[in-house]
Amino acid sequence: MPEMPEVQGLVDYLGGRLAGRRIVKARVSAISALKTYDPPIETLEGTTVTAAARHGKFVDLATDSGTHLVFHLAKAGWLRWYDVLPSTVIRPGKTPIALRIGFDDDSGFDLTEAGTKKSLAVYVVRDPAEVPGIARLGPDPLDPSFDRDALASLLAGRRTQIKGVLRDQSIVAGIGNAYSDEILHVAKLSPYALAANLDDAEIDRLYAALSATLAEAVAAASGKPPADLKDAKRRGMRVHGRRGEACPICGDEVRSVFFADNSLEYCPTCQTGGKLLADRRLSRLLK
Repeated sequence: MPEMPEVQGLVDYLGGRLAGRRIVKARVSAISALKTYDPPIETLEGTTVTAAARHGKFVDLATDSGTHLVFHLAKAGWLRWYDVLPSTVIRPGKTPIALRIGFDDDSGFDLTEAGTKKSLAVYVVRDPAEVPGIARLGPDPLDPSFDRDALASLLAGRRTQIKGVLRDQSIVAGIGNAYSDEILHVAKLSPYALAANLDDAEIDRLYAALSATLAEAVAAASGKPPADLKDAKRRGMRVHGRRGEACPICGDEVRSVFFADNSLEYCPTCQTGGKLLADRRLSRLLK
């Protein structure tokens, strides 16, 4: 799933290329992806893009008419950019393309989604806050106001595993499965540690790890075209997606815990005192 750094990379790329460009084509080929109907998506045609912004994992293209094209790529969605948009006719149900947007210089992009579980979401709104997922977002961890004390206040009293807290968009915006693994590895914290039980030193480590990991990932994504962002993300991972490989810090084997539709990765030596986490959702540490 694209997370904050990749989404910010997309926003930077689109903002640099689309500001001042007029939308000449807006076509939905997967009607399930379109979550709004007023204003209709056709009203985007003839408008000019004024800016691109990010809200958590949402991309927001603002136009001079006051309407916004907002989309969330979900788990299996992606943006495919074209310097020259293909002229082929999109056949609904016969293609992974959910949305096609074209511009007055012949460029454009498709939003695509792989797999059978369709979660990609497209909105046309007058205010991004009309999108329910944006309205529910917690603070952005790269906002200057998000300091160590802000993080501590979010953790206070939460009898929830820290892995789940970091992934909860209503608590902290933009972090998903991959970067929560990376942050916890750098912070040397078990993904099963309870948020409310973290002491001051652990919160210090968590804040430093969160800030540095996301800032480094955003910097790595900056300037890259959409086609390169996924590979850049994979190359930057220390533990996530690296089950069976050696931890780059201590050399121990990276382990996984599998859930119904995803997994987490961690280093036993760095994060759990050498203990292995049992492979079930509500596990305790194995003795």
